[in-house]
Amino acid sequence: MKLRNLNYPTMSNEPMEWKLDAHGLKFAIVVARFNRSITEKLLKGARDALNRAGAESFEVFHVPGSFELPLAAKMLAHKGAYNAIIALGTVIRGETPHFDYVAGETARGLQQVALETGLPVAFGVITANTLEQAEARAGGKRGGSRNNKGYDAAMTAIEMARLQHSIANAGGP
Repeated sequence: MKLRNLNYPTMSNEPMEWKLDAHGLKFAIVVARFNRSITEKLLKGARDALNRAGAESFEVFHVPGSFELPLAAKMLAHKGAYNAIIALGTVIRGETPHFDYVAGETARGLQQVALETGLPVAFGVITANTLEQAEARAGGKRGGSRNNKGYDAAMTAIEMARLQHSIANAGGP
């Protein structure tokens, strides 16, 4: 079963097709509490995606803010209990350079965890200039699955976990 995510307001006008089979897969979801009104919508979207895709299980872990996501992801990766990690947070630009440091280091840190551990880490961190932009990327005022970066991050985690399994079982020298 494939789901098309149409009319998503991103830099690409191409629709994204997702492979929805998460049967037998286990996930960790790490959610920042800062900007909770947005991150809870992201979590709702991620849960919806994993449930729709039939994930075996998922556990949710909360951290203070997006900056703490990489360390939590690394701790979870070292447990060896998950097929992928989904990191969810929201960083909204303010009047100081703080946004640049938090957004950049969060992205770098999550990528570093994936590269160092070999475990897929899906980036579900919204970086926005305004609260309204963040809400739009978290499914709107109601936080539905359509146009929800949490949903997209979970689907990315599923696809990368499947890819990792395929590569591990591929033939060749």
